[in-house]
Amino acid sequence: MNKILLTVWLFGLTALAHAQLYDPSAFDKKYDGLLKHPGVQIESAEAINLMYNYKFYEADKEFRWLRVRYPRHPMPYFLMGLAEWWKIVPNTDVTDYDSQCIAYMDTTIAMAEKLYDDSENKLEPSFFLAAAYAFKGRLYSERKKWTKATFAGKNALKYFEKCKGNADFSPELLFGDGMYNYYAQWIPENYPLLKPILMFFPKGNKVNGIKELEKTANSAFYTRVEARYFLVQIYSMENQYDKAYEMSKYMYEQYPDNPFFERYFARSAFVTGRLAEAERISKDILAKVDRTQAGYEGVSGRTAAYILAYVNHLFYKNLPEAKVNYQKAVEYAKQTNSTNAGYYLSSVVGLAKIANEEKNYDLAQTYFKEVLDKAERKSSQYKEAKKALDDAKKSRREERRKRKE
Repeated sequence: MNKILLTVWLFGLTALAHAQLYDPSAFDKKYDGLLKHPGVQIESAEAINLMYNYKFYEADKEFRWLRVRYPRHPMPYFLMGLAEWWKIVPNTDVTDYDSQCIAYMDTTIAMAEKLYDDSENKLEPSFFLAAAYAFKGRLYSERKKWTKATFAGKNALKYFEKCKGNADFSPELLFGDGMYNYYAQWIPENYPLLKPILMFFPKGNKVNGIKELEKTANSAFYTRVEARYFLVQIYSMENQYDKAYEMSKYMYEQYPDNPFFERYFARSAFVTGRLAEAERISKDILAKVDRTQAGYEGVSGRTAAYILAYVNHLFYKNLPEAKVNYQKAVEYAKQTNSTNAGYYLSSVVGLAKIANEEKNYDLAQTYFKEVLDKAERKSSQYKEAKKALDDAKKSRREERRKRKE
């Protein structure tokens, strides 16, 4: 009986301590929004970390509690929609989560519009409107629904413009500035056909965009990981591979079960010559793919398998192990309908080289012809395959000439 009383008393002290540390009503009176609300950050931090570590079931329970706590605010719905988006991230060809993601973003928009109309603080609802429209636009562009993507993009830009220059209110608002600045310059550089459309919009500045995203990555709460998600890719596109390596390694250490960050960690370690690290991470990825862990599938599999094949082929000279992994990369590429992509083509080239080393010349030619059929003429794989086939023809002609002599 005494033990029961002691337990009840201890629980009472714990509850009292929590009440003293965080009184929600006191916080709510002080803050007119949720973006700067430290109590909401305390409540949502665990859920957000669970989401980015691909523990979606556990995160969803926390997000639903936030929805009960703040039934008229767009934030809980935006976070639930963000979770659906991250289910899509490992393989953007998967459409299973599209409708739920769009539904949550539409609810976010509806609630943010109401908040915008009712609140003196227009910045917070503008942020959620910009973010929800931006995610809709991104998803529609992945599905090549260009009209819907354009409409969503215009709305996102409209509300980003309202947030622009207000990072002193909340560092979350700097995220939109950084994204716009970088991609408004990057898109016309890489897609010249879109230049006429973008001429009506303010010019971007990639250098400033990267700086703004880096500041967001270091100081924001809700958009911190999103900024790092884009920075990992931007650093790679800008050939800043050491930065991509450091960022992806850090994010993998924070979220070891996030397939996107682990895949980029393996890739950037490989590109920067950290082969032992790339090999270790690639083995971990394939183990997770084999046990069908959440988010780990063919896209991650083909990256990891190719890295292991390359290391075994060119460094360990272990041809049987290299062949197994090249074939795995080929199969994963077929599963993900990416037989025109670099990992597939480089894996077929690798199989062709191994066939040559094993003096199976007919099989090697079959592989090289496959590359010529699938690769673009300007690609390194096409040039390598063409040279190999031309050299093989030349060798056969010389052999026939010698026999005649």
